[in-house]
Amino acid sequence: MGHMETSGPLDGRMLDGVPSDADVDLYRRLSSDITAGVAIVSTRLRNRDYAATVSGLLPVSYDPPTMLVSLYAESRIGEAVAESGTWALSVLSGKHQGTATWLASPGTPLHGLLAQVPFRRGPATGAAVIDGCLAYFELRTVSVHAAATHLLVVGEVVALGSGAEPSEAPDPLVHFGSEFHRLAP
Repeated sequence: MGHMETSGPLDGRMLDGVPSDADVDLYRRLSSDITAGVAIVSTRLRNRDYAATVSGLLPVSYDPPTMLVSLYAESRIGEAVAESGTWALSVLSGKHQGTATWLASPGTPLHGLLAQVPFRRGPATGAAVIDGCLAYFELRTVSVHAAATHLLVVGEVVALGSGAEPSEAPDPLVHFGSEFHRLAP
């Protein structure tokens, strides 16, 4: 197949230097159109649970199994994951939409954060693994990279599995257009 170039300029703008508020707003709107899986990242630090909803996650390598998560650097979860050195990712299904919304809300309480969220302790890290999750990965941090306002935390998988019933059809929860959506009909 050949390459077909269409005529006319792209509708957009060039960013020079420090982005303006309008540039940031445009970026926020356009980047919300990237569909992403939804997971809960969790860790346990000084006998306290920390958890938050994330859509910035990425399988990095199969050998050794390695994943990356992007966390706001000044958030409680970002600081806790960076300090603890171990964490878990629970990949959510459509039935977890309420949990995803709760753990994505700003100002969630530090005490009792997971009181209404059914979970089990991961066997390798002790971090919360959400009941019924499509998949879970427990990780040991191998590197943390600062990237603008976020931390890119790279972890090697030390345990993995699924919390879903084998008879359940996959119903992944995704983030698109600044909202959570189910893929199942």
